[in-house]
Amino acid sequence: MTDRPHGASSSVSFTFDVDAEEVWLGEDPKNARRPVVLSQGSYGPRVGLASILEILDLNGVVASFFFPGRVAEAYPAAVESVLAAGHEVAHHGYTHRAPGSLTPGEQAEEFERGIAALQVFGVTPSGYRAPSWDFGPDTLRLVQQFGFRYSSNFMTDIRPFRHEGTEVIEVPVHWILDDAAHFWFSGDTWTKKISTNTEVEEIFTAEASGIARLGGTVVYTFHPQIIGRPGRLPLLESAITRAVADPHVWVATAADIADDARKQET
Repeated sequence: MTDRPHGASSSVSFTFDVDAEEVWLGEDPKNARRPVVLSQGSYGPRVGLASILEILDLNGVVASFFFPGRVAEAYPAAVESVLAAGHEVAHHGYTHRAPGSLTPGEQAEEFERGIAALQVFGVTPSGYRAPSWDFGPDTLRLVQQFGFRYSSNFMTDIRPFRHEGTEVIEVPVHWILDDAAHFWFSGDTWTKKISTNTEVEEIFTAEASGIARLGGTVVYTFHPQIIGRPGRLPLLESAITRAVADPHVWVATAADIADDARKQET
């Protein structure tokens, strides 16, 4: 664990969901027969990820990367590159199917297979992010049962908190700080526009500044297939440099922020 530096009153975590093709397969298995649709996801580990790792390295930032198990199996070099750069690798399901749509048994299998896929790389994940930030009635119990130290899914607060009756610390998120909410384009409906960097930077900056003023935790959620597009990388770099330049902000992995929250309880 990296200790919070003296004087830091708030924290920031840069997190990345490496969904690749799985986000489209999870939405509709028929997309397995649509290679152009899937190519939107394959761009992430094939192209976008390397640029993201370079920006993080140039700014001395350690981040958290959430991998679905099937992505780890399909793109082992992506997992290895993240680990080689010293970043956290965490659990993002096995497929990208929303837990709320699965039975408890199916969810347990997703946990087991996702853990096994990461253990191949010597990783025992401490954190869990559900596909689509979606929980069913049994999901939290399974997060505890499978030994995860933290979850990063809920929007209940702007500060980390312990889920009642569990050992699980929540590192809260929000759609405001998620690139997909602003940039996702659906070719099926054509009803969602693609935002400009200027628009999104204004939204990110306002929310991050507000959370920092209240002493909370800013959790950015990015996707290599989205933020890793050439024209959007400056937006990522801007968010990083702004956080790093603030002496009152601690930039850390989601795991370190969760451990710090647990430490503050004692």
